[in-house]
Amino acid sequence: MVALLTDYGLQDAYVGTMKGAILSTNPSARIIDLTHDIPPQDVGEGSRVLAAALPYFPDGTVFVAVVDPGVGTDRAIVGVETDRHILLAPDNGLLGFLPRKRRIVRISDSKYFLKPVSNTFHGRDIFAPVAGRLAKGVDLARFGPAVKKVATLPEDARGRVVAIDRFGNAITNIPGDRVPRGARIKVGRTVVKSLSRTYGDVRKGAILALVGSSGYVEISVNQGSALKAGIHKGDTVTVTP
Repeated sequence: MVALLTDYGLQDAYVGTMKGAILSTNPSARIIDLTHDIPPQDVGEGSRVLAAALPYFPDGTVFVAVVDPGVGTDRAIVGVETDRHILLAPDNGLLGFLPRKRRIVRISDSKYFLKPVSNTFHGRDIFAPVAGRLAKGVDLARFGPAVKKVATLPEDARGRVVAIDRFGNAITNIPGDRVPRGARIKVGRTVVKSLSRTYGDVRKGAILALVGSSGYVEISVNQGSALKAGIHKGDTVTVTP
């Protein structure tokens, strides 16, 4: 199985072309679209979504994550093997959330790439043919030398709202396990005095904070919309014990 996460969107043919390149290498691959709606160049959001989804995929899944503002530069492409999955991504912090890694390889052996390699579409020319071979069982070590670590995203002293879902819930980049239940959470001028367990813990129309299904803190309104309450993507979130 090959699972795809990109910021390509679905308006253009980029996703379909990438799938064609995977299937040309491995016609029996099963391709799953995790999402192609990561905001353009938003590496942090791509990392958050990938981290939340990873535990629910079967062992042996090959993840291809392409949120790559540095495409065509000297940034590396890495393959990371964990105890359950293999992940391919640009080495720009997208895979920095991974706690345990068995092997990390810099994907550099060009004999496995499509020719010529575009300076702007490595998803098609590098990620796709490598992913197809990995899904066939080709060993990760064949694609390049081992490296010791991957890049990580900078740690923010404060979090922020990184997405608004269709229900108007404001999803932050603050992991729920880092927030004690009695913490004070401030977003803009809005202050929530503690974490709730469910939406129904507060009265209808009241604002609340809870840990959502992705494992991150969300700001919500019971039977309402945090977006309509004035909370927007990009807003700073401050947590005070």
